[in-house]
Amino acid sequence: MNQHLARTSGMSVATRRQLLAGVAAVAATGLTAATAQPGVATAAAVPASNAFGLAAATNKDGIDHKVIKRWAQDTWNSLVAMTDPRTGLPADYIGDSISSPRRSGFTSPTNIGGYMWSTVVARELRLISANECRDRLTQTLTTLSRLKHHEPSGMLYNWYDEATGGVITVWPENGNVVQPFLSSVDNGWFAAALMVVRNSEPKIAHLAESILHRMNFGIFYNKDARPGVAAGLLRGGFYDAKPTVNTVQGNYLANGPDVYYTPNHYDVTNSEPRIATYIGIALGQIPPAHYFATMRVFPDTCDWSWQEQQPIGEHRTYLGIDVFEGAYTYRGMRIVPSWGGDMFESLMPDLFVPEASWAPKAWGINHPLTVRAQREFGLEDAKYGYWGFSPASHPNGGYSEWGVDALGMSSEGYPSDVERTSVDNGFGECRPSANPTPTWGDGVVTPHASFLAMEYEPREAYDNLMRMEKDLGAYGQGGFFDAVAVKSGTVARRYLSLDQAMVLGALGNVFGDNVIRRNFVRGEVEKVIKPLIAVEEFGAGLVG
Repeated sequence: MNQHLARTSGMSVATRRQLLAGVAAVAATGLTAATAQPGVATAAAVPASNAFGLAAATNKDGIDHKVIKRWAQDTWNSLVAMTDPRTGLPADYIGDSISSPRRSGFTSPTNIGGYMWSTVVARELRLISANECRDRLTQTLTTLSRLKHHEPSGMLYNWYDEATGGVITVWPENGNVVQPFLSSVDNGWFAAALMVVRNSEPKIAHLAESILHRMNFGIFYNKDARPGVAAGLLRGGFYDAKPTVNTVQGNYLANGPDVYYTPNHYDVTNSEPRIATYIGIALGQIPPAHYFATMRVFPDTCDWSWQEQQPIGEHRTYLGIDVFEGAYTYRGMRIVPSWGGDMFESLMPDLFVPEASWAPKAWGINHPLTVRAQREFGLEDAKYGYWGFSPASHPNGGYSEWGVDALGMSSEGYPSDVERTSVDNGFGECRPSANPTPTWGDGVVTPHASFLAMEYEPREAYDNLMRMEKDLGAYGQGGFFDAVAVKSGTVARRYLSLDQAMVLGALGNVFGDNVIRRNFVRGEVEKVIKPLIAVEEFGAGLVG
């Protein structure tokens, strides 16, 4: 489910957009892989990621690797502070103190997964020992084996008490009643972490595999979601008891009693649900054609003129499905947009699946342009002086969505400033432009977005983060604070476990020889997903 909406409301109702070359430089960082032997030059070794055809970030010249290690260590320390020592479950967030942490009182499958993959990264970057890594993961997996879950599908509920492992039925922040919900996206991130753990820690692989084995993403797959199309879509999630909100009763597994599905389906490719898509397909629980049943962009007809702009592109056929390979145009670039124009939707799945190298004519073009567009928007269009926009804390309190409006399919988009300024370039002849050149206000940048961008613009992202730390005061005991409003200098002085886990996941890939990717893809993912996405050609690229 959409974590930013759930955090804000304390409710579990799903909405339409739900919660996106060599190791020489690695050797120089001092963040060498845990398998490196003393006295052996890591730079001369063959990268483990080469076996999977994974590219590595380039242009890391000028990066101070002592700074990178400090960022990684402090970020890890914040995750340790978030984690209850009795259960091994991380809280959703803590305040600015890691020495006396005040935990949120709730966690999610995504948060738990983020802690697990971060633990693997911490071992790989030698922030902790191999023994500590195994001990921490063993504790968490043992707790997970006892958590209440939906028995027929193996899926976890969306919110648990991190101190007890109990399912949340009353929201700790405001006392609202919570109707236990099971989210396709959150279970996707959780399963992704299990796959990383089982391949990176052989001694405890059986613990991770036993939980993964019971999970069946077919519970979310509605084969009839797109009439006339040869494959269906994923539901946002379901309740296993009838809730007070509108639902659709059914059971796609035909195993166990009926459940109560959210009315929405995930119909957009460039968004976070594709991690569940990849896993369901790789495990043989969802047909491969489902990947092409999601839309790269909505149609270019006037019936769809509510979207941000009129896309340009052509139709291609994959696995018998007609796909409109359209894209939006921004600053001389054609980009397949996400729903909100944020870095999370576009690039978080890429932490696990090496999309750019496996799909060079699709994600290999889109991801670098997405990063470039975010940078140019922040520096050139909005003139904030900083860049990187993704759902995170609101500097004035609470949680909000942040993005580049022009890069999101939603007509309102995700705002980039506190004032929620929206651009409107119109939709061809169907809708006239209403606000093509707005005046931007107090821009909100989110550090984890720059870490996600490091794969494609490492030096630019590093420089951006350095300025956030030095000029904006956006850094504390546990690493970068969650968000900062650049004009007012207002800092959201707290740490969110998911956002910190994205920071470590990105650092693990860029400076730890793709540790997350190579452990995630080993086995069924490489065998099934690599050839599936390799054939596609997006409508993305440079204009002219």
